[in-house]
Amino acid sequence: MSESIKAFQKYRERMNAEILSCGHLGIKRFFALDHDAYQGGALPSKTKELLGLVASVILRCNDCITYHLIQCHKEKVTDQELQEALNVALIVGGSITIPHLRKAFEVWGELKEKEKESRA
Repeated sequence: MSESIKAFQKYRERMNAEILSCGHLGIKRFFALDHDAYQGGALPSKTKELLGLVASVILRCNDCITYHLIQCHKEKVTDQELQEALNVALIVGGSITIPHLRKAFEVWGELKEKEKESRA
């Protein structure tokens, strides 16, 4: 993975650990609900990650976009699947989401480039 994605993951893990270590029951429950929501069920995890990505673009959260793209990459989302999901986000969110589409394409490109390098 690119250094920016590694830095994102390291920061996210460190801060999530700090947040969860505070011991607040409501916070712990919310984090558990969030984790469980993306587990496979009637909808596979791959679909749920794409849904999370679309919501993240519409809500204009670049950290969330990065996280869901990493998960989508792990779930073997294809370029075509990703593009269709991002098109839905653009239609629902409007032109204000275009900067976040840029971010999504940038991160996806980094993930794919690192994958190519690891295969070479």
